[in-house]
Amino acid sequence: MAIEGPFWRAIAVFRVASLVYATVLMAQYRGYEQPMLGWLVIGVMALWTAGATFAYSVRALRRWPLPAIDLLTALACLLASPYVQGAGQGAAGTLPVPATWVAAPVLAWAVYGGRRAGTAAGIVVAAGDLWLRIREPDVPIMINGAVLLVMAGVVVGHVARLAKQAEARMQRAFEMEAAQRERERLARDIHDGVLQVLALVQRRGRRLGGEAAELGRLAGEQEAALRELVSGTAPQPEGATDLRTLLTRHGSPDVTISTPATPLVLPTETARSLAAAVGAALDNVRAHCGPGARAWVLAESGDGTVTVSVRDDGPGIPDGRLEEAAGDGRMGVARSIRGRVAELGGEVSIVSVHGQGTEIEITLPA
Repeated sequence: MAIEGPFWRAIAVFRVASLVYATVLMAQYRGYEQPMLGWLVIGVMALWTAGATFAYSVRALRRWPLPAIDLLTALACLLASPYVQGAGQGAAGTLPVPATWVAAPVLAWAVYGGRRAGTAAGIVVAAGDLWLRIREPDVPIMINGAVLLVMAGVVVGHVARLAKQAEARMQRAFEMEAAQRERERLARDIHDGVLQVLALVQRRGRRLGGEAAELGRLAGEQEAALRELVSGTAPQPEGATDLRTLLTRHGSPDVTISTPATPLVLPTETARSLAAAVGAALDNVRAHCGPGARAWVLAESGDGTVTVSVRDDGPGIPDGRLEEAAGDGRMGVARSIRGRVAELGGEVSIVSVHGQGTEIEITLPA
């Protein structure tokens, strides 16, 4: 992500500054037993500083082997300090040869993997630093540096993770804004054309009757779906869908859809299965109630459940008809409605009064 760029540049600056600091310490202190080995360590640090600065600037190279090599290089330079310092190790005012340079891989791990990775890298480097101090029994053990390393990994990792999340949200906002602009453009382009043609086909089809009426009904459904598409709906979390969006597509001159003003958010597969069950119920209304039959779909939520009812003004279902249909192998209600809802852990109740229509109520846990 682009937000990582400033972090890597800041770590590169820290590497260079720490390298300069370690070089100055090396030049000032004259008590090292192996100064040539010390300058060799400084040379390795300089080469790795240049290489790491370039490598971390290339996004394709920022994979786990790079910070792993970074950490191993810092540990090698750190653990070489006793051989450079000799008897002078642990003397007052002395630091390991790399000095603060060893904190760079901790920061790199924090930016790469978050606070957990940064904490782990900090513990590894801190353990190496403490091991050097434990080797000198006459020198008091100072844990300030170790604590600071671990804290740096935690804090920088946490901040880097928050920055990545903020960038992701901003990108999502840009995408939503672009989608809304495109939706508005489409709405302007098709409102005076396609929608009016569909509405005209719907009206003429109802007047003509017969097959034209069915064509008009289909045109009405497509008009409703297209209006919903271009009008736009609130974005939903990934893997979730507003049930109202799916139910609205079943609306037509003969089907009235009533939904709450607030979203009915369900897992996408659950919402689709529930909408399919409602569609099967409406298909039964068209098949058994005759032309001109009206249907009403009501969706609501409460007490941890989502309830959708489908009511029609048809002749009703005769007593025993559902059992008879199931016995004859016609499984429309049994499979398309009861089966779908049972798989979702819900319940279906059917109330039918002769001459007064039928109501199918579907209840699912929200």
